[in-house]
Amino acid sequence: MRSPFPGMDPYLEDPDGWTDFHTRYLVELSNALSAQVSPNFFVRVEERVYLTQPDFGRKEFVIPDVTIVKHPRTAQEHSTTYGTITTPALVEPLFDPEIKDRYLEILDSQNRQVVTTIELMSPINKRRGAPGYEDFWRKRREPFESQVHWIEIDLLREGERPYRISGKSDYYALLKRGGQGSRLDVWFFNLRDKMPTIAVPLRPPFDDVPLDLQAAFAVTYERAHYAESIDYTRDPPPPPLRAEDAAWVKERVQQWIGARMS
Repeated sequence: MRSPFPGMDPYLEDPDGWTDFHTRYLVELSNALSAQVSPNFFVRVEERVYLTQPDFGRKEFVIPDVTIVKHPRTAQEHSTTYGTITTPALVEPLFDPEIKDRYLEILDSQNRQVVTTIELMSPINKRRGAPGYEDFWRKRREPFESQVHWIEIDLLREGERPYRISGKSDYYALLKRGGQGSRLDVWFFNLRDKMPTIAVPLRPPFDDVPLDLQAAFAVTYERAHYAESIDYTRDPPPPPLRAEDAAWVKERVQQWIGARMS
């Protein structure tokens, strides 16, 4: 089932579920691009790792691991109506100091050089003081000074943005073409808008390829069954919506729930 909204779903901005959406959406973007750029280029999902501390204080950045805390001294079994269950070892959560952030790279198939980097922004690289904030913005400057193309997609209303595009829209996609100075191509879109189809540059003599952000979102939403897992009876996550947008969201959700029940 489709989302209640024509474009970005604000309920997916919840930090508690963002990692899941971020990963699924990146994979779908990768699939859409791979079909267009092969065989001259290929798309790879890359990962960077940030270190954090147990007392960082924001639960959405803490990804727990597990550790074995107790083994049964002897193998024991528990009988049930359906069969016998062997007693398991006991485990408890263990803080993992690593936070992983994924992004896409398009590489030249012949020399395996990076041609284009595609970033889907996350809370960890939009909030000052977050584990990956400084590291991300430092790395962001590198392709701005090289021949590598840089694409940045921001589907989070909360957090900091580059000063040249801050405050212009709810969401945006940004393209910095390699070797063209500080020029930016930006697609601005709001909560009520359909997501744009953006240009993804390669290397001469190959033309740009289109990347339909909305189509990738629709596939991601349906394959993840977000219609069943999101609680649309509550308010959207922060930041607060403008009054007129809040009323619009409420109306869209009510119509969507009504259509499901009919």
